[in-house]
Amino acid sequence: MKWIPIILMLLLVGCENPFAPKLAIEQIAPASFLADQTTIDGVFQNFIYAYTFKDTSVYSRLIGPTFTFIYRDYDRGVDVAWGRDVEMRSTDMMFQLVNRLVLNWNNIYSLTQDSLHATVTRGFTLTVAFNPADIEEVDGRAYFELDRASSSAPWQISLWRDESNF
Repeated sequence: MKWIPIILMLLLVGCENPFAPKLAIEQIAPASFLADQTTIDGVFQNFIYAYTFKDTSVYSRLIGPTFTFIYRDYDRGVDVAWGRDVEMRSTDMMFQLVNRLVLNWNNIYSLTQDSLHATVTRGFTLTVAFNPADIEEVDGRAYFELDRASSSAPWQISLWRDESNF
């Protein structure tokens, strides 16, 4: 008889272990940490989130299907470009190889925008920690073109030109 309340309590609790609560991810949706990508500022905030948490799924939503990345190879004197697939592979590799990334967006030098297309040139500081003894900091400037299908759709980066002169 004295076991009946204990058995009833176990039935009410079910199979959940009170000493092994659900993961916080289940309680707080990751989307609650992301910015509204229907704004230009939201794109740049989500860019920071993707780099900080090395999250390729968030990063992939920033990069449009016709994406092109361009940088200047000053040693060879040529511009080098690649598309979305190479960008996703190289970013994933970077996320795996570094211990920590800290991205800060600095001044906006220019911004033009209509309802479906925007161009932004802005400064950035990127700190890359390969390990505690090997930390690099880069200050640079980047030009972006962003597009979206409708005025209520999220912005995606279609062109990223690194205008830094390293």
